[in-house]
Amino acid sequence: MRRATALATAAVAALAWGEWLNWRWSRALVGDRAGTSTAVVVLGYRNPRPTANSINRWRVRAGLRSVTADDAGSTRVVFSGGENGAGCTEARLMADYARSVLAFDGTVLLEDRSTTTWENITNVIPLIEDVDRVKIVSQPAHALKARAYLRRQRPDLAAKLVRAEDYRVGEWILVKPLLALYGLWALRVLKPDERTVSR
Repeated sequence: MRRATALATAAVAALAWGEWLNWRWSRALVGDRAGTSTAVVVLGYRNPRPTANSINRWRVRAGLRSVTADDAGSTRVVFSGGENGAGCTEARLMADYARSVLAFDGTVLLEDRSTTTWENITNVIPLIEDVDRVKIVSQPAHALKARAYLRRQRPDLAAKLVRAEDYRVGEWILVKPLLALYGLWALRVLKPDERTVSR
């Protein structure tokens, strides 16, 4: 009985830890900047098939829910990701999923040359320079890494970063501890001030 209780307590603690870290990462390096135009940048994930995989489908859904109703007409969604090895690009697969499955009819732009997160940011900069607000969508740790890279490359554009809707309490809850562990490893390249939660 004690062992079962200990295991249950450890499981709950792991879930809470994963939830907390992902929540924290989703709120780092963002502000509450106002504006009339927004770019939602959705980062692709390795996708060696001719259709969007489950992670890219989730990222598209998170990107589209980041388009708020009051500024939908002035928001562009930028799908970013290069060649997937199956004769298409991650950006095109995500855009096709948004259009054909989710019936998104807003403005879509494609950045289809990137193969790394650093390149994602470098290559989307010309597509987002003229907007008032920027939202970067991915799993929280990956999105934070991308925001830090934007801050390094273009601090002026990083000042336009606001929070996307890529974190929700309870979503992916069973895998959030694994995402948290992976995130700690992936974010080891960031400086302490690049992990700061915005007030």
